[in-house]
Amino acid sequence: MIDTFSRTGPLMEAASYPGWAQQLIQNCSEAKRRVVEHELYQRMRDGRLSAKTMRQYLIGGWPVVEQFAIYMSQNLTKTRFARHPGEDMARRWLMRNIRVELNHADYWVNWSLAHGVSLQDLQAQHVPSELHALSHWCWHTSASDSLIVAVAATNYAIEGATGEWSAVVCSSDVYAAGFPDDQRKRAMKWLKMHAQYDDSHPWEALEIICTLAGNNPSVQLQTELRQAITKSYDYMYLFLERCMQQEKAPHARERAVEKA
Repeated sequence: MIDTFSRTGPLMEAASYPGWAQQLIQNCSEAKRRVVEHELYQRMRDGRLSAKTMRQYLIGGWPVVEQFAIYMSQNLTKTRFARHPGEDMARRWLMRNIRVELNHADYWVNWSLAHGVSLQDLQAQHVPSELHALSHWCWHTSASDSLIVAVAATNYAIEGATGEWSAVVCSSDVYAAGFPDDQRKRAMKWLKMHAQYDDSHPWEALEIICTLAGNNPSVQLQTELRQAITKSYDYMYLFLERCMQQEKAPHARERAVEKA
């Protein structure tokens, strides 16, 4: 019996994918929502995020941005030409998009510079160790897990949530208006690019996942995919929570003084 998946509907509609994939999306939705709707991104959108927290966020997020092309390169080495239709699809897609991710690192540097964070600051990584957990997880899954699981954890989960939270930040002009006119375009390019068109990337990753898995993957594989995707969301959430500790610390001290 042939179990090959071939998409016939629109790329960016869940109904175009097998029932098991639609259930996977649903099962991971709450973990994703905690990231996309996080208070940090709402504060960033409204221009209410402190300079210290923004600095920590940009420095802590740099390893994932800087290494994302490497994660994809690690997955590329798992493919072999003409061995499986899903591998061929992944091979072409990864080769095409690795260069795009290299450019994204440049845009992150420009965003950081607009906040007074230098390349040297990004490289020095003077941030709490907890902020490195996300990049360690991405490196681990890309180096150790199967092609399908690693693509799910990185290109589907990380890129998918990033596209959506970027759209949240860009849904208002308040944050962009905080940059001087001559810096605004360069400062906002990373956010704008992810919010405007990168949202197709996770759907392309999902198509690769479904092509690799077929229409009736084992329960074990479905479990591995769910765990990898939710783990990526969970590490993103923990990253944001750690950043917000600094944001909320002054308020906690103020309350302590009032009680005294």
